[in-house]
Amino acid sequence: MSVELNHTIVHARDNRESAEFLAHILGLEVGAEAGPFIPVDTSNAVTLDFAAIPAESIVMQHYAFLVSDDEFDAAFGRIKEAGITYYADPHLKQPGEINHHHGGRGLYFLDPAGHGMEVITRPYGSAEE
Repeated sequence: MSVELNHTIVHARDNRESAEFLAHILGLEVGAEAGPFIPVDTSNAVTLDFAAIPAESIVMQHYAFLVSDDEFDAAFGRIKEAGITYYADPHLKQPGEINHHHGGRGLYFLDPAGHGMEVITRPYGSAEE
């Protein structure tokens, strides 16, 4: 058996709010609550289990999602429609822009808990800069 990432826990101030936020942006479904977790499954069978913890205990994490061009267009549309600030860079220095790294498109935005979310259409290293 090869090694695969199965799930990860994402800390949030409000686990339902954060799960619904990300699921909406990416066009995914929020799963049934399982104990303290609100799950969001991705198409490659990785589950993000959102868990509520005190806000002062949340440390910013980064989550990158590889999507098709059509999925990018849909997510980007939902981000703009919701008035969410997006950036071309992970340091959040280029607001209102997207990037074209690796022959594709990408953007960054923050979720309700302050985690850095990235949406890309090409994996890193897939094309010359």
